[in-house]
Amino acid sequence: MNKTDLIQKVKALDGLSQDERAYLINLVNTKKKYGLVWEDKPEEVEEQLRENLPVLKEVKDKAIVNGEEHPNHILIEGDNLHALAALTFTHENKIELIYIDPPYNTGNKDFKYNDIFVERDDSYRHSKWLTMMNKRLNLAKRLLSETGVIFISIDENEVAELKLLCNDVFGQTNFITQITLLCNPKGRSQDKYFNTSHEYCLIYSKSKLEPGHFSVNKDDEDVNAGYKLKDHIGRYRLLELRNTHREFNKTNRPNLFYSIYVDPASFKVSLAQDEIYTKKVEPLWNDGFEGCWTWGKELFKKDNHLLIGQEKKGEWKIYRKSYSHSEEGAVVKKKLFTIWNDSSFFTERGQATFGDIFPGFNKNDFPQPKATEYIKQIITSGSTSNSVILDFFAGSGTTLHATMQLNAADGGNRQCILITNNENNICEEVTYERNKRVILGYSNAKGFSLEGLAHNNLRYYKSEFVSRETSLKNKRELTQLATELLCIKEDCYAEQKIKIKQAKLFANARVTLLILFDDHIIPDAVELIRGMHAKEIKVYVFSMGSDPYTEDFLEVLDKVTLCALPDAIYKAYQNVLPTKMKTVRLMEDVSETPSNEN
Repeated sequence: MNKTDLIQKVKALDGLSQDERAYLINLVNTKKKYGLVWEDKPEEVEEQLRENLPVLKEVKDKAIVNGEEHPNHILIEGDNLHALAALTFTHENKIELIYIDPPYNTGNKDFKYNDIFVERDDSYRHSKWLTMMNKRLNLAKRLLSETGVIFISIDENEVAELKLLCNDVFGQTNFITQITLLCNPKGRSQDKYFNTSHEYCLIYSKSKLEPGHFSVNKDDEDVNAGYKLKDHIGRYRLLELRNTHREFNKTNRPNLFYSIYVDPASFKVSLAQDEIYTKKVEPLWNDGFEGCWTWGKELFKKDNHLLIGQEKKGEWKIYRKSYSHSEEGAVVKKKLFTIWNDSSFFTERGQATFGDIFPGFNKNDFPQPKATEYIKQIITSGSTSNSVILDFFAGSGTTLHATMQLNAADGGNRQCILITNNENNICEEVTYERNKRVILGYSNAKGFSLEGLAHNNLRYYKSEFVSRETSLKNKRELTQLATELLCIKEDCYAEQKIKIKQAKLFANARVTLLILFDDHIIPDAVELIRGMHAKEIKVYVFSMGSDPYTEDFLEVLDKVTLCALPDAIYKAYQNVLPTKMKTVRLMEDVSETPSNEN
């Protein structure tokens, strides 16, 4: 069928409105593709961004500050679409790990769309959920670092749709795995056919990762059980040097097929046969199949002190020593399995922890908080001890609780960002209050006082708006309101006193942040900078365009990094926010370029 001819026939049809004609032409242009198709349902919170720019405003009286040397964790109250858009200015390509526990869309009052619960029999139930998730996952991808990863909890209601959506957003090649979590060993007794006792966690990366990225340290139990032998170096186990996979053999790996000779007295090995090394060993299978070794000759020569020969049932075999710790003392890592059935991960453990922090709470008020040990396993497997972690479906705040526990255990400096709305006062009375108690200390359900994790700071923000209209008034207002965004961006909050009006100065041991709200104070700022001896000085200056007045700072240009405001914010948002005005495409404007809209 000739597409061009068909489009001309549609254009010639009588009785159609311009919208109807454009819609039909769009259908003709749309190529069928394998993947997920759904009807994009307008979302009110996105519509707000057509005319407004998101900013973050700190609630000062909720700040918990125990010292600028401690991690600054952030809690944002507001719709996560707005907050994620704001974070594209402060944290694009900076987040190492995202964990989210979104609504599972069960149809049992767990998912609201445009302030209305989505019922199970809603014909657009899946489309609404996918529309909501798609926008947020695309923003999440922008925030991830190049080696960043995202973990998404989900159950059977949307797991198939979510995997297809993530394939589209992150790329099918960046799918890592799908974890099956045993979360309810008793099962859901109300289920019709089977008692469901598990849910899932999908893991995707932003880009291709190195093998072993998700490996974790073996614990003492693993070491004692798996490394039962011991020598002067430490605990070890023996692994056969012969490749135990027959697909790797002498035919396709000829350089890995060679003879090894064993000294039957000392069990030492050599590539050369003599009067000491007399026992010849080759990588043969019991049926005579010629396999291969896992080491080439060069590695053999380098590390043959790790190899020993052993006679078993009249046959000599070659083994290598695998130690529980590296020469530097680090514990050898292990790969995780795709089924997680640790009892500390059960949902009832999350409920118990929540009940300890909020004695007397009704579990029906917050029925399924995730277990902190489960989130700790996710964080340790997918990030480092200095990572920035984001949870934009924060719920009760388990992710921050787990992050602070990990920092306390290993001396890490992880920073956590939480985002949640304040429906039913959840952000103020649950998310914030929980982590406030964890930091300051609390009495549990049994009346015992628990010491707080005091080496942490928590800062509370609300999402607000500035008009997108680029008038001088709005530009000045955006620059004024950018202070909190800049403090978050530079992780610098300690304000310093200066004599310059219409300017603010923040500083810590790492960076100095100077914000100039008007260009006429630049000479005073240069004078101030001349006397500074900071490691790094970042100057954000109000400008009507993109020029940060570089020539005016020539005298101190070697000491500073300049940035124009609010131009930097506009640029960060330009590919993030929806178009300002909804437009109706006329039939003449519809090209034959395939569309992905459904």
